[in-house]
Amino acid sequence: MRPLTFGYSPCPNDTFAFHALVHGLVDAPFRVEPVLLDIEELNRRAHRGEFDLTKLSVGAFAAVGDRYRMLRSGAALGHGVGPLVVARSPIPLADATRGRIAIPGRETTAFRLLRLAAPALGDVVEMRYDRILRAVSDGDVDAGLIIHESRFTYADHGLVKVVDLGEWWEGETGLPVPLAGICARSDLDDATVRAAEAAIRASVLYAFDHPDASRAYVREHAQEMSDAVCDAHIALYVNAHSLDVGDEGMRAISRLVTNMA
Repeated sequence: MRPLTFGYSPCPNDTFAFHALVHGLVDAPFRVEPVLLDIEELNRRAHRGEFDLTKLSVGAFAAVGDRYRMLRSGAALGHGVGPLVVARSPIPLADATRGRIAIPGRETTAFRLLRLAAPALGDVVEMRYDRILRAVSDGDVDAGLIIHESRFTYADHGLVKVVDLGEWWEGETGLPVPLAGICARSDLDDATVRAAEAAIRASVLYAFDHPDASRAYVREHAQEMSDAVCDAHIALYVNAHSLDVGDEGMRAISRLVTNMA
């Protein structure tokens, strides 16, 4: 079997979960060629079907459904994992979204949730997720929609939470927040897709059983994150749903995709 290209993010949850697979620590009938990119860049490249396997925002699923199908392993979803809207001072969500708001990409699940919670948006400014906190604190934008480790560090920038969109989603639906999933390109045969799903599940299980094995790999890609933030990031985003999305997770994904169709 030829090597499979695998696109995922350099965030600690992904490097922790997929370390065993890309380093040959779990059985797989194929070799993986990893490509680490920001989640919105992965979303964009999925339109071209660039990778055999790729992480995608659930918010991007509908637009690439003809090119990719979702695997049940490797997902990022759960309770208490939602994106946040932050600002320099406490303000209502309507005020935060009336002005200039920075977002991490129009195809991210975060932006899909924001559009559901606050349909009347003002000036939307796209930028890479790790630049949003500075843009808000410097006054370049009025508010920011933050994801990933920014959830743990926004207060260090003197910012306050306007709303937790995960809490909003759970209150509206009673379902976990469906952030992202691993997808296989539709031209892969069924046997390869099943093998990929099993190998990703085995990699996540290995990570749970050997939590220190990936530490150097996580640190290599974690940029300026402290060990404490890395650990909190992993603990929040890698959970039982990462082994198997589960029926509840599938309902959550279907609900979000349907709402945004």
